[in-house]
Amino acid sequence: MQKFDTFESIVVPLDRSNVDTDAIIPKQYLKSIKRTGLGPYLFDDWRYLDSGDLMQDNSKRRLNPKFVLNKPRYQGAGILLTRDNFGCGSSREHAVWSMMDQGLRVVIAPSFADIFYNNTVKNGLLAISLDTANVDVLFQHTLNEEGYRLKIDLAQQQISDRQTQWHFEIGEFDKRCLLEGLDQIALTLEHADKIQAYEELRRKTTPWLYTD
Repeated sequence: MQKFDTFESIVVPLDRSNVDTDAIIPKQYLKSIKRTGLGPYLFDDWRYLDSGDLMQDNSKRRLNPKFVLNKPRYQGAGILLTRDNFGCGSSREHAVWSMMDQGLRVVIAPSFADIFYNNTVKNGLLAISLDTANVDVLFQHTLNEEGYRLKIDLAQQQISDRQTQWHFEIGEFDKRCLLEGLDQIALTLEHADKIQAYEELRRKTTPWLYTD
């Protein structure tokens, strides 16, 4: 998993509450088990004027010019700003994979669905909970200033633009996983010596369980 330390990028505003995982990545794209290649299908139903499928040529679909992700001023944005309860609905890591494949590394909202938040930590996407008043301020800046950028410093738990700084909270375990790039496999491998010692003991005490 890619480590997260500091990150600076243009902000793209998605002014919607209760965005569920089916809106983030519709069910027809869950047939893929790859973590890459899902970026073009992010917010698929809002992003395109026609329906899509994993097997068709996505480049020939008609973009919705009114959807924020398609507007020229937000191209290349790596920070998503949105509203309450982002990522609600069914659990699917594809939602996080599609966001990261799109180039998003940070999502800022007043609140997140628990399962979605857990998936962000496991995949290296930083989900920042910020109170509604400060999210409102960031929306004003993003909408009024073309090319509005934020810098995220995870170690200092700080968001900043050219004039203002905001502090955010994050659990110490989640922070460590993101800073060190530790997913579930990497966390398990930290105990490789103990696992090996246990396996060797089992071979000695219960040899009938092994055929080699």
